[in-house]
Amino acid sequence: MKRFRGRLTEPLVRRGGVLVPASWDEALEVAAAGLSSARAADTTRSFGMFSCSKASNEVNFLAQKFVRAVMGSNNIDSCNRT
Repeated sequence: MKRFRGRLTEPLVRRGGVLVPASWDEALEVAAAGLSSARAADTTRSFGMFSCSKASNEVNFLAQKFVRAVMGSNNIDSCNRT
């Protein structure tokens, strides 16, 4: 695999506090487990999302829909005040 200085070229997962290379399947499983863990906890405290004010209305709509419908949280900010 060609390496680019300062650029990630493969997924990384944290093991024992250290980031190590992983397969895409493993990285997605770790990410899904983290989201599932946040949902199992109190999402008013365990999950929040920032969306970009420069993103399209459709992208921001999908982000807020994901946060509210999937994660069960109202903690989303699109940073439109800046």
